[in-house]
Amino acid sequence: MTSTDRNTSPDRSAGPASGPGPDTAKTTDAAARTTTESDIRADARAAPRPAARLLAFARRPYWDRPDPAYRIRRWPDLTALLLATVFFWSSLTPSLVPRPWYLQGIVGGITAAIGYALGSTLAWLFRALVRRRPSEKARTRCWQAYWLLSPVLAVWLISESARMQRQLRVLQGLPPTLTWHTPMIALIALGLLLTALLVARSVRLGAVTLIRLLGKLLPRPVAFAVGATLSALVVLVGVRDVVFDRGVVDLADRIAEATNDGTKDGIRRPASRHVTGGPGSLVPWQDLGYQGRNFTGSTPTRSALTAWTGRPAREPVRVYVPSALPAAFTDDRPFAAQARLAVRELERTGAFDRAVLAVAGTTGTGWIDPNVAEALEYMYGGDTAIVAVQYSYLPSWVSFLVDKEKAGQATRALLDAVRARLDTLPADRRPKLVVTGESLGAYAVEASFGTADALLAGTDGALLMGPPHFSPISREIRRDRDPGSPVWRPEYRGGAHIRFAQFPRTDLERPAADWERPRAVYLQNASDPVVWWSPELLLDRPEWLDEPLGPDVTPEIGWFPFVAFWQTSVDMTVSYGVDAPHGHRYGAGAVDGWAAVLPPPDWTAADTTRLRAFIRHRKAAY
Repeated sequence: MTSTDRNTSPDRSAGPASGPGPDTAKTTDAAARTTTESDIRADARAAPRPAARLLAFARRPYWDRPDPAYRIRRWPDLTALLLATVFFWSSLTPSLVPRPWYLQGIVGGITAAIGYALGSTLAWLFRALVRRRPSEKARTRCWQAYWLLSPVLAVWLISESARMQRQLRVLQGLPPTLTWHTPMIALIALGLLLTALLVARSVRLGAVTLIRLLGKLLPRPVAFAVGATLSALVVLVGVRDVVFDRGVVDLADRIAEATNDGTKDGIRRPASRHVTGGPGSLVPWQDLGYQGRNFTGSTPTRSALTAWTGRPAREPVRVYVPSALPAAFTDDRPFAAQARLAVRELERTGAFDRAVLAVAGTTGTGWIDPNVAEALEYMYGGDTAIVAVQYSYLPSWVSFLVDKEKAGQATRALLDAVRARLDTLPADRRPKLVVTGESLGAYAVEASFGTADALLAGTDGALLMGPPHFSPISREIRRDRDPGSPVWRPEYRGGAHIRFAQFPRTDLERPAADWERPRAVYLQNASDPVVWWSPELLLDRPEWLDEPLGPDVTPEIGWFPFVAFWQTSVDMTVSYGVDAPHGHRYGAGAVDGWAAVLPPPDWTAADTTRLRAFIRHRKAAY
């Protein structure tokens, strides 16, 4: 073997550093396999089980300070989430009228979002004022307790809410059957909460980004003030002008305008010259609008009135002036023009020769309760005249937001014009002047007078039903009611002129003192959310929750800040889903109301009972 061969051949006597031999390679491979297997076993022992992963997920993300850039993806705050959950639970309590499961989910989601906002604010204040923080262990236990208890309690409370809704249905004369989708209620509420949270965090991220950009050009305090102000203005303008005015209101306006051009099935142009839209009318039939055509086109005929009274009847007078006036009556003051046209129509139809002349306030769409009109007409055998003006064709809730003042202005102009015309007649030849209205129509009448004394001094009687909480005379009566009387059935000055009733046959007999004339009757249900809805419900406990409660209000009802407001708001949307005298339904109660306010000379209690049964069982005209 040459020296070269010796130098290039492997040195078998060398140690491991000179290269592995066959035995060494086997040993190394075995060691590698052993190391790999031991690592795998160690990793398996170290890998968390599913329960451990869940606990780790329930620990770490909640208090690690996130990057400010991730404001949208930041994990919810525990305090905020707790308050949102409490608000959701409180929304499950019953309110004034039964509500379906999907509305319960909406109420729960809205109130949960409010609770989250309040909780987030409180948590921010705590972090700003208190430097000390709970320990990691304490926070971990709190989160674990929340995830363990809140789902169980939520399912139980939703089930309890179904039981309370069934009891409320029985209390208000509805069948106890109820479909209550517990999972769907929770999902709707959670979806609304997450949507509100996403929107709020997006707004906050946009504001922070704007402030950061302005900070490159302006001093930091100035940048913060300008950025916060601009962000607030963008949100305000976006919600008010874009979402509400150009979105909700425009959509409602288009729908209402399309409806206003139609006519209800079965309504035909009247053949009587005593009705607006009939022969000789100053307002063409096609211009009356949806509610105007329904009102005038459903006027009882003389033959129908004669058949019920058993003696010769007269053709009733019904005058209706729409918001869109004929060209001959347009001027710079539309309400004055409407009133002038209404008086001309009253003169044309012979209204001032009737026994009773009723001025009716209308709702936002221009609706007049047919029970109120027909009860008066059947009671007097058609010797009546009813006049109304339309100030809007929008739904009442939209009219309340954008047209509320128009209701009082239009009705006041009509009343002034009618009373001025009555003053030209001899006192013994004037018809009795009465006023009536329901819901926003009741507010329109009250706003025309302002005070209870003015109402009594300016009319021969009034029948008002379900006046909204903001109606001025109703507020005056409830505020100044006699001590000891509940707000849902107030006694005012001993019941000498004004009385409230939910069950008129018995309620109008109280108090036992003499009932003088002129009289005003208020039909007001203790469970009517239209009567009790008010922004004050946000933070103030209302008097109608004081003992004793109304006869159809469940004792399980309660008040919780913000929650009661949204519950009552949703109640208004389903207030027609119950039967009279509950919710916003007043049915045939107008018969008893007119019989108490201004009955004909020969009217008897038996006549009231017979007419009530007739109105109640006839086919509804609306």
